[in-house]
Amino acid sequence: MQKHLRWMIVFLLFIATGLSFLDRQVLSIAILKIQEEFKITDVQYGLINTSFLISYAIMFTLGGWLIDRVGGKLGLALSVGIWSVANSLHAVMNSFTQLLTFRFFLGMGEGGCFPGAAWTVYRWFDKKERALANGIAIGGSAIGAVVAPPLTIWLSANYGWRGGFLIPGLIGIAWVIIWLFIPWKTENLIVEKASEPHETIPFLQLLKQKATWVFIIIRFLLDPVFYFMMFWIPKYLSSVRNVPFEQIGSLFWIPFLALGIANVLGGWFSGQLIAFNFSVNKARKTVMGIAAILTLAAPAIEWVSSVNVAVALMAVFMFAHGFWITNYITAISDMFGQKATSTVVGLSGTAGAVSGLLLNPLMGVVIQQYSYRPLWIASGLLYPFAFVLLLVLIPRIEALSLGTKRVAHKQGLSEIGG
Repeated sequence: MQKHLRWMIVFLLFIATGLSFLDRQVLSIAILKIQEEFKITDVQYGLINTSFLISYAIMFTLGGWLIDRVGGKLGLALSVGIWSVANSLHAVMNSFTQLLTFRFFLGMGEGGCFPGAAWTVYRWFDKKERALANGIAIGGSAIGAVVAPPLTIWLSANYGWRGGFLIPGLIGIAWVIIWLFIPWKTENLIVEKASEPHETIPFLQLLKQKATWVFIIIRFLLDPVFYFMMFWIPKYLSSVRNVPFEQIGSLFWIPFLALGIANVLGGWFSGQLIAFNFSVNKARKTVMGIAAILTLAAPAIEWVSSVNVAVALMAVFMFAHGFWITNYITAISDMFGQKATSTVVGLSGTAGAVSGLLLNPLMGVVIQQYSYRPLWIASGLLYPFAFVLLLVLIPRIEALSLGTKRVAHKQGLSEIGG
C-alpha cells in the first residue's frame, strides 16, 4: 500500500507541475483576443509578464523557505490553491489593472511548486528511487508546455478565452482537494521518521554554505539558456528559418516532449547507476556530465541547412537539459535533506528567474544587432562550464553537516560518497 501511495503522490506532483506550465502559458495565446477586447498595448503586456516574473522570483525562495517549515502537504496545497484561484480570476478580468494583479498572484502561487515537489520526493523516496521520482514530478512541466497551445486554442474555441483560464483553474482547485485527502502519516514516510524530530536550518546558516552558492550560481548561469529556448524558438523558426506561422506549432512541441522524456529517463538512469553500486556522487555527476556533453550540439543549430535537423538538434539540447535539471535538483536534496531542500531549490530558482528577467532584454539586443549565432554558441558552452564548476567546487555530493544533525537518509552516510 505504501509503495502505491508513494507513486500516486508522484503522479499528483506530475499533474501539479504540468498545471503550473499550462496555466502560465494560457495568456500567451489568449492575449491575442484580450488585446482586441480591452485595447491592451504591447508595453502593457510586457508589464503584465514582468508582474508574474517578479512575484515568481520572490516566491521561489519564500515558498521554499515556507515549505521547509510547514511541510510539502500544506505548502503545496497553498501554492497550487493560490495560483489556481488566481488563474480562475483571469476569467472575470475586465481591465489591465486586474490582469496585472492576477498575474502577480499567479506567480506568487507557482513559486512554491518546484521547491514543494523536491521536498515531497525527498520525504517519500530513498536515494535509489529519488532521482526517478524527481524526474517524473518535474516532467509534468514539459508536458504542460507541450499541451498548452493546442488545449488553450481548443478551450477558447469552445468556451471562449475566459474558459481557457477558468477550466484549468478549476482543475487545480480539484487537485488541492485530492491532495489534502491523501493519508500522509509519519509511519508511511521513507526518511526522517518520527524518531527524528522535525528541524529546519536557519536561513543565514544556509547562506554560509559554499554548496548553496554553487547551486545558486549554476542556476543563474543556465536558466537564461532555458528561457531562450522557451521564448525565442518560435521567432527563430519564423525569422531565420522562414517557417510559416501555422507550421511553427507543429514543430515547437518536439523539443519539449524530448525534455519531458529526459526528465524521467535522467532520473531512472541515475537510480540504475546507484543500483549498480555507483555512489550518489558518481551517479548524479555521470548523468549531468552526459547532459553537458550533449548540449555541445547547440551551436550546430545555426549552421545546419535543414529545418528538421535544426529542430532535432533543439530536441537533443532539451533532452540534455532534462537529464541535467532532474539530477541537479536531486543533488540538492542529497546534500541538504528534508531540513533545507526546498529553501535551496527556492534560492536557486529565484536566481534563475532573476537572471532570465535581466538577460532576456539583452538577448533581444544581441539578436537585433547581430544574430542568433552568439546565443546558440553560448547555449552549447554554458552547461559544460557549469559542470566543471560543479566538479571543482563540490568534489563530493554527500549529506552536509548542518547544525547538530547530519542531513541525510537514516540508513547512514557510509552509502554516500565518491
